[in-house]
Amino acid sequence: MKKSHLLGVSLVALIASSPALAQDQAPNSTVEEIIVTATKREQTLQDVPVSVSVTGAQAVERAQVRDLIDLQSLVPSLKVSQFNAVGQTNFVIRGFGNGNGNDGIESSVAVFIDGVYRSRSSSALDDLPEIERIEVLRGPQSTLFGKNVSAGAISIVTKKPQFDFGGKAEITVGNFGQRQAKGTITGPVSDTLALRLSGGVNKRDGFATNVITGNDVNNRDRWSVRGDALWQPTDQTSVRVIADYNKITEVCCAVVSLLNGPATQFIGAPAPFGLGKPVGNPANKFDRNVTFTSDPNNSLVGKGLSAQVDHDFGGAALTSITAYRKQTSEALQDIDFTGADLANNDLRNNIKTFTQELRLASKSEGPFNWLVGGFYQNEKLATGRTITFGSDIRGFGEGLSGQVPAALLGALPAPLRPALTGRSNLYALEFLQSLVTPSVIPGRTYFQAGQGIDDYYTMKQTSFSLFGQADYEVTDRLTLTGGLAFLSDKKDAESAVVLRDPFSALNLAAVPQLAALGLPGNLYSALGGLQFYYANTTNHAPVNFPNATETGKLKDDKVTYAVRAAYDFGAINTYISYSTGWKAGAFNLSSDSRPPNANGVGRTAAPEDVSVLEAGLKANFPGGYFNVAVFDQAIEGFQSNAFTGLGYSLVNAGKESVRGFEVDSAYRPLPWLALTGAVTYLDPTYDSFTGAACVNYDTVRCPVNPATGLRPNFRDLTGDKPTGIPKWSLSTSATANHNFGNGYAGYLRVEYDYTSDTHLTETTPPELSTWSQKNVNASLGLLNATHQMEAMLWVRNLTKDESLISTFPTVAQDGSYSGYPSAPRTYGVTLRKSF
Repeated sequence: MKKSHLLGVSLVALIASSPALAQDQAPNSTVEEIIVTATKREQTLQDVPVSVSVTGAQAVERAQVRDLIDLQSLVPSLKVSQFNAVGQTNFVIRGFGNGNGNDGIESSVAVFIDGVYRSRSSSALDDLPEIERIEVLRGPQSTLFGKNVSAGAISIVTKKPQFDFGGKAEITVGNFGQRQAKGTITGPVSDTLALRLSGGVNKRDGFATNVITGNDVNNRDRWSVRGDALWQPTDQTSVRVIADYNKITEVCCAVVSLLNGPATQFIGAPAPFGLGKPVGNPANKFDRNVTFTSDPNNSLVGKGLSAQVDHDFGGAALTSITAYRKQTSEALQDIDFTGADLANNDLRNNIKTFTQELRLASKSEGPFNWLVGGFYQNEKLATGRTITFGSDIRGFGEGLSGQVPAALLGALPAPLRPALTGRSNLYALEFLQSLVTPSVIPGRTYFQAGQGIDDYYTMKQTSFSLFGQADYEVTDRLTLTGGLAFLSDKKDAESAVVLRDPFSALNLAAVPQLAALGLPGNLYSALGGLQFYYANTTNHAPVNFPNATETGKLKDDKVTYAVRAAYDFGAINTYISYSTGWKAGAFNLSSDSRPPNANGVGRTAAPEDVSVLEAGLKANFPGGYFNVAVFDQAIEGFQSNAFTGLGYSLVNAGKESVRGFEVDSAYRPLPWLALTGAVTYLDPTYDSFTGAACVNYDTVRCPVNPATGLRPNFRDLTGDKPTGIPKWSLSTSATANHNFGNGYAGYLRVEYDYTSDTHLTETTPPELSTWSQKNVNASLGLLNATHQMEAMLWVRNLTKDESLISTFPTVAQDGSYSGYPSAPRTYGVTLRKSF
């Protein structure tokens, strides 16, 4: 009933507004017509009956949008967050998306560059090439785009090679030592062959300083090169071949302290009360200083080759897109984010992906048009990490366990008391175990430098889809559309985990020697957070798969569909649609991957199913346009991937819904003034989520059992608001242009990007994790048409807005929390020369 009521009221409002705007009007020559391919056919933005945002090349340049992370400042429905490494980036549309931190989980937002699917978010992080436009399609797109578009899609369209010689060169310098150079050159080789060569280098000092090493963190050091060939042997056939290579070598990412719990306080306390090591100061979280024993070095290399063939048969057009991509990455991290040498993490992955898309689209002048096609993907992935304990890990463990109480010493046999007097509970545990297990050596068994875990996985994946869509013009104003797709996905995964950490293999709740130290929970509550790996509640040693009970295989199939009715009132186009989306099941390829057991956690997550009912209006009026979409979206089995302080808890949320609306508009009230505005409103709810990871701050739903020191594994978030989803997001701009004469012109552009207060992460207390963003960006430029030159002064975050991108429980420090700060104010000058 809620769904029907919301859309019913919305449609009444849209229709009621029609008379004022639906008068017959001449085409507006002051607003450029925008071509999009959101339905895999070329249509104008105002004619395509889907919710899509389009950003052109000029807006990208003047807004200093260098990559997809910057793009979110122009598209309020899109949120992009970068976490503990360059490659750990997450795309979200309409508050829905996942995939960061776990290579077994594919993003719910698919990225396409010139029609080629990028299977991981990290493969789309390099600086943008010479683009023509960027389309952000909102809501499930599985019927036409197939794989992993249950939340939406980002389509980047680059400029093709031209048969006229030309090019562009650009240089940027700015604060924080910003140095960037990029360029492109294009021209004909023959009457049928044209080439384009593009490349760029981007370097910048860091936004933060590691106070331990004195080096920069959050710097930029990346370069890319791209070759593009267009062959048109006939008027009916074209072949486009693209080869690209990019490399990122950066120190990322800055982490600041939000709350220092007892474990972090012990690290910072002077000896003999603690380790006496530097820790972050939550009161100075925006002073751009971080505390790592080693710099978080990252390396990411991506390369690919693609070929698109288009052939016009007259009544239909054939398109084939073939691509192969390879990506490798490595990240070395101090994972405790303090000056203590506790543990380091070496993350690596290698991904090889082959894709093939084939589609045939009719070119009828009549009322009926259709499109059919298929998509195939074959991917091989190797991923994992090595955690190695450092020199301070033993002192940290002993400090957290506490000293053996005098009362318990008195209860022990007299010959044992001297050996344990003044000792820690951790040492006492080893001592008591050594009495029955000679291999346990007191002081030299648990929490030793060099111990750790090798946690590696491989996965092979095969996916394919068959899809089709048909449009029928019932009248010259009413068009009905139906689409259908069959999707299939198969995964084969293997684990190769070697545990070099004997303490993690202990089941603390069942160690008999703990009875001599008091309640088992005393030690568990202190040291349970340092069990970096445990396989299940009864056997904490690794259980690799496939094995006798686990095949390591997933196979999922699904049929998705979309139906739509669009009506053209003249100056107003309206539509109503219902569409479904799907994302296949996933393996948890992280430290929290374990056999299914009594705690409810397993290796895998089931598929995601999405449905959305949407109504939209696209209105043209003199000097501009006004587009609005109202939607009610439901996600069944959302693959929730929450970081719990040591690993990722991958579970399916029962059902999540989000209702809202989006507005995109542009208006030129005066010949010299252009205004744009985009607003997104989201109202999300967990309709059912009984398997959310338990957290220590939620004492009502996650109470500690005093007998064991354990919390429940899960809590019930049914009825709660999902975190990380702002209720309001706004992006607006004003551009003033002036013609000085003699070929000179100038412009001033000001943008405002706003998100309302948002609880960023469900595993962090809201009082630490609720932030808004209010960014002002601006650019001032001078152009010379005669010499095709442009000089631009620019600034991002003019008002120095300070906020957090995301928050999380600090690794191995129960009760402590950390976060990723937003970028500071940056400014510079850019010079461009076209020819």
